[in-house]
Amino acid sequence: MPSALIFWALVALCAALLTALGLTLKRLYALELAGPASAPVPSEGWSKLDELLSMLLSLQEQGVSYSGTVSREDFGRAVLDCACRLMKCDRGSVMIWDEAEGCLKIVAARSLGQDKSQRLFLKPGEGVAGKAFASAQALFISDPAADPRYVSPSAGDVEPFVSLPLIVKGKPVGVLNLHAKAGAEPFSDYNVKFLGVLAGEASSMLHNMQLFDSLQSYYREMIQALSRAVDAKDSRAPGRAERARARARAVCAELGLPETIAQHVEHAALLHDVGKIGVDEAILRKPGALTPAEYEEVKRHPVIGHEILSSVRYLGPATQMVLYHQERWDGSGYPEGLKGEEIPLGARIVAVLDAWDAMTSDRPYRKALGRDAAAAELQAGAGAQFDLKVVEAFLRAEAAERAGAAGGAS
Repeated sequence: MPSALIFWALVALCAALLTALGLTLKRLYALELAGPASAPVPSEGWSKLDELLSMLLSLQEQGVSYSGTVSREDFGRAVLDCACRLMKCDRGSVMIWDEAEGCLKIVAARSLGQDKSQRLFLKPGEGVAGKAFASAQALFISDPAADPRYVSPSAGDVEPFVSLPLIVKGKPVGVLNLHAKAGAEPFSDYNVKFLGVLAGEASSMLHNMQLFDSLQSYYREMIQALSRAVDAKDSRAPGRAERARARARAVCAELGLPETIAQHVEHAALLHDVGKIGVDEAILRKPGALTPAEYEEVKRHPVIGHEILSSVRYLGPATQMVLYHQERWDGSGYPEGLKGEEIPLGARIVAVLDAWDAMTSDRPYRKALGRDAAAAELQAGAGAQFDLKVVEAFLRAEAAERAGAAGGAS
């Protein structure tokens, strides 16, 4: 599927989820207003509804703005915290279906014991949670100690227990489990309806995250394929892409850049030379000095790379780094002669990474430089070709990499 279609499909999904949330809340308010006289609304009903609304909006915001930085465990904990606050419970868990292993696994738990919660898993139909998952129906256990369906992670459980399946498009994807607090009765039909709305929204958000992760996987595979194509054409050494990825991350960490920026720099580090696909291979592999005409041909590669990548919205910030990675701090670079802070920071980082890779790799026209000689070249170019603060951050990261390699070899 073309990347643009995938992007807009995800946008449409997020819009649909927002619409669904609005309809759900409208039904909830209608339910409050139209309840039968024989079933009066509890005095805390409106405050609970307001609390639920706040929780749903919080989960919705997490899901719509999801960027791959929140794990399923983190989201599971957020859902469980909301459910426990809503029902005034101290114990509970969120279990997610693991397709590869064919079982439900706990991704978040409260007061179950860390070691027990991590090793507890259930097959469909096993225990209360497994039965709720298999039947796609909520199950309530008033006396766990006397109910053979209940599989307890610890002996002596006596608290009432409810298990609600997390369902997306009629298919269960997990289970939300809650234990009633001693001396309380939070699992009335009225309260479980509220809990069911929360579980439904959590299911939609999990589905949204899975779609985003699939999209991310698609883009990662595309980036890796393009990077391998460039390496093959430009006679790059095996493993260059992984080294570029790791060094980009390390420099961003040294500079204190946020994860979202680091991800774009990583992509640019992998794809900055993709424009060389449009350059004559004989020029790229030429063992001697380039003629002025050949050099002008090579200088086109940032613009060609930008044109190749600019149609992929996901790579938007990285495409600017690709376009300007051959600019120089003193303004003598190309394609536009940008100077100093005019050059995007990501492009300045990629420029240093690219220079280091070129100096420390064998090329058709010369042998690789040693680490000390390459470091001296970077320092000599700082303030003229390169941004001084980026050079310093890179050399700190490179020293740490070298020290780590030496420690691992000892």
